[in-house]
Amino acid sequence: MTAEIGLAALALAFALAVYAIAASAWGARKAAAGLMLSGRNAALLVFPAVLLATGCLVSALMTEQYQLAYVYSVTDPQTPAIYRFTALWGAQKGSLLLWSLLMSAFTSAAIGLNWRVERRLMPYAVAFMMATLAFFLGLSLFVENPFERWWILPDAPPAEQVISTVLIPPRAIAPSEANLRAGAEGLNPLLRHFGMVIHPPMLYLGFVGFTIPFAFAMSALASGDLSTGWIRATRRWSLIAWICLSAGLILGGRWAYDVLGWGGYWGWDPVENAAFLPWLMGTAFIHSVMIQEKRGMLKLWNMLLVIATFSAVMFGTFATRSGVIESVHSFARSQVGFPMLAFWAAMTFVALATLLWRWRRGELRDEHQFANLLSRESMFVLNNVVFIALFLAIFWGSFGLPITSELLLGVEVTIGAETFEFYVVPLFIAMYVLMGLAPLSAWGATSARRLGAALKAPLAFTAMSIGALALSGTSLVVAILGYGVALFAGFVALFEIYRGARARRRSLGEGWLRAVGALFGRNQRRYGGYIVHLGVTVIGIGVVASTVFQTETQHTIARGDTINVLDYSLRYDDFTRAQAVDGRMMNIAAVTVYRAGEEIARLRPRIDDYPQMPMKIAGAHSTLENDFYVLLMSGDRERATFRIYVNPLVNLVWWGGILLVIGTVIAAYPKVAK
Repeated sequence: MTAEIGLAALALAFALAVYAIAASAWGARKAAAGLMLSGRNAALLVFPAVLLATGCLVSALMTEQYQLAYVYSVTDPQTPAIYRFTALWGAQKGSLLLWSLLMSAFTSAAIGLNWRVERRLMPYAVAFMMATLAFFLGLSLFVENPFERWWILPDAPPAEQVISTVLIPPRAIAPSEANLRAGAEGLNPLLRHFGMVIHPPMLYLGFVGFTIPFAFAMSALASGDLSTGWIRATRRWSLIAWICLSAGLILGGRWAYDVLGWGGYWGWDPVENAAFLPWLMGTAFIHSVMIQEKRGMLKLWNMLLVIATFSAVMFGTFATRSGVIESVHSFARSQVGFPMLAFWAAMTFVALATLLWRWRRGELRDEHQFANLLSRESMFVLNNVVFIALFLAIFWGSFGLPITSELLLGVEVTIGAETFEFYVVPLFIAMYVLMGLAPLSAWGATSARRLGAALKAPLAFTAMSIGALALSGTSLVVAILGYGVALFAGFVALFEIYRGARARRRSLGEGWLRAVGALFGRNQRRYGGYIVHLGVTVIGIGVVASTVFQTETQHTIARGDTINVLDYSLRYDDFTRAQAVDGRMMNIAAVTVYRAGEEIARLRPRIDDYPQMPMKIAGAHSTLENDFYVLLMSGDRERATFRIYVNPLVNLVWWGGILLVIGTVIAAYPKVAK
């Protein structure tokens, strides 16, 4: 019965979404208030219908209904309850349904919050949001249905007797529950990590969140209301999408660090890059719309950026689900590839064609011109150029070159991390420099003398910090340059907060804490942005240290012997085999870690033997200074092979991510009128 209810709810959601598209678009065109209201109501009803369908699938996962092919493929009787729940997004069919659930929730919230304020924009916005949602619901309903069930056809040839279908075939019988339980495949071991509880939903929230500003932008183009209303209506949606995508990327890095067993957190994997590309475009868009709000400029450019962000979201979704790339992160090859490619191309074409039509009518003219190269708007545009250059370099290396070479030459070409870093590191340096310069410049025009005066304090602190690093023994030019530009951006953010608080102290006599609190309360967007910049600074320092100064070694030693790495020593103490409650066998090495002759940790790196694959689980001793990260590569009670990494300041990557999230929450949090 669960499958029937879920299937009916999914079909109802799809029908409502299709009706909402037609009613909203036609109602807006004919100015028919009743039809527009009907379209809105249909759109609002999609969410409870998708919620019911998702609830049915979750119920089937939690209650071990293995006749559902999806439940059979992602769980087994030994799967813990937490991973039964997360199995909802553990494979293609469930993740598509989750996408639709989140998209319908975002759409309902956007309609509820903006219907009265942006009445002219809402009907077309509803139509565009529902078009995206209807496409994904259609995929779940007609292509990747999560409610397919196993059936046995006694009259069919032996090789064709077991099938999975949505509807019950004639004379079919259900397989026995005992056979289904015995053959259930279980969740991919790579997904059995706490990071997978949060990482995919956060990425999906970021992806679907950027659909909202795209829909409002398209509504502005369709309706002709090209004021800043669509930006005002979607500013917080853009920030929410950006914060979710940022958190998803950070959590994905942590998952890779803990699970993939290579001592790093970002390997320029195509699927990592597929999620990073919308982040780059979204970041450029969020910065650029400030110029339109402040100066009435870059109207055409902002439209292009929001279209590019949505297009990057759709392409990234296509790339990870179509089988066009191979990755530990991607879903298996499926039938969704061509429909996704067609939808992505169609939506991008419609958006660009509508934009071109409005531009040729002269309706996207800027209200002001650039005053000089040192103005804040010029700095923002230069920063946008850097983000777009990063986007193009990463897109070409991840997808353009491999796909082109295979199609035209029949040769598989894979770009390694070193090649990516060669091209993107200079661009990231430019990004940090501009991130420091932009807050010090003024809107309209800035003189070189004024900018130079504002630069004195941040540059002085940066110079002193670099000098201290050099005196402490840091001599690599690339490290000093990386630290320098990251610290410069951070000192600018701190200086701007200090300067604002100092002004309040002088004019109002407030204490430092009260003055800083008042700054954040009165201008959350600006000062929350400075916290974001501080987070990016901390991440940058962590990336430079853990990349440039990482130490790696691998040795095979006998029990009782030691491996020396820098001023650390690892002693191999013991080896045991044990069975976990979920049935997997664990090969566990007991090791003791010393530093400068003193014991600092006892770690238990292990290899978990799953039916699908073995997994190496690291043991790590973390401090502010270093991570001592050890992997058991193989072993027994007599000898074992260990791979050891010493990763300096790697925890700053995660702490910087927390700062980034806090800053964005401050910037997006609704301001309370006083």
